Amino acid sequence: IELGIGYTVGNLSSKPERDVLMQDFYVVESIFFPSEGSNLTPAHHYSDFRFKTYAPVAFRYFRELFGIRPDDYLYSLCSEPLIELTNPGASGSVFFVTSDDEFIIKTVMHKEAEFLQKLLPGYYMNLNQNVRTLLPKFYGLYCVQSGGKNIRLVVMNNLLPRAMKMHIKFDLKGSTYKRRASRKEREKSNPTFKDLDFIQDHPDGLLLDSDTYNAMSKTLQRDCLVLESFKIMDYSLLIGVHNLDQSQRERDAEGLVMPGFGLGALDPRRPSRAREPPRTKRRTGSMGGVPAKNSKGERLVLYLGIIDILQSYRLIKKLEHSWKALVHDGDTVSVHRPSFYAERFLKFMCNQVFRKTP
Repeated sequence: IELGIGYTVGNLSSKPERDVLMQDFYVVESIFFPSEGSNLTPAHHYSDFRFKTYAPVAFRYFRELFGIRPDDYLYSLCSEPLIELTNPGASGSVFFVTSDDEFIIKTVMHKEAEFLQKLLPGYYMNLNQNVRTLLPKFYGLYCVQSGGKNIRLVVMNNLLPRAMKMHIKFDLKGSTYKRRASRKEREKSNPTFKDLDFIQDHPDGLLLDSDTYNAMSKTLQRDCLVLESFKIMDYSLLIGVHNLDQSQRERDAEGLVMPGFGLGALDPRRPSRAREPPRTKRRTGSMGGVPAKNSKGERLVLYLGIIDILQSYRLIKKLEHSWKALVHDGDTVSVHRPSFYAERFLKFMCNQVFRKTP
């Protein structure tokens, strides 16, 4: 992976920058890496492999838009071994994080990789129109072919920095059917809770000041419209909650009092997105850390973004919904018509999850 990405990004840097054209979204570059090396590629200790890069010029534009320089991208992905995450999602994908915490590398199925390619022109339009988007930030799509196997990888932003303790995490869809964390999930050291858990634990929602709430609602509306237009559904809003006051209590208990720790002392690499134009600084967390409060008045920092968008509403989902609807109230099932799904998702986020500070 590192050899392939090193080659493709280095090769692209030597080409002059230009505007993204429609055909750039459909280009696939392929390079063969024999173990003994070639005049283009270095020798290596692995079996021979082929490395494919999808839409290299388009992804270069996206990386630049997100303020990621080629040398930073290469350094993050290629200088240290990748760390495998032990808590993969239900999709069965394998997740890696770079050692500097900047990027997530996720394995994707052929259909998902194909769908992402189809999505790129619309994704490009959305990024130009909606700089505060909470959609995943895709930085590259690659495929390693070796020994008759294809491993497809997408490089994305890391929403939940490991350097910042997440006191609680939620994966929310706006559905209530079987949307409670399982006993197995709850036994994990850092479980991810679901919609019914959120309603139970935060009946008053997460409180945002008026400007932040309005910006959040508008961003979610715009993102849902894009997802609906591509007939995408079953996505979630992932929220990691860092509780500043609880953190302070934990440090006090350990005798590590840090005076003046507040929102301003957050990781400087993750500036608040709501206040910055898109091309200024490198950023990873969607909307940086969003300040909020809980019903107890404790100060929170939210790290959030929309995840699992590479599913389109195809036959398997339609079958899944019809079956679930037979045995349960169809309106609360999480796999639904894209327009209904977006509407229900938005309603839940803007009425139940986020609320204006009274």
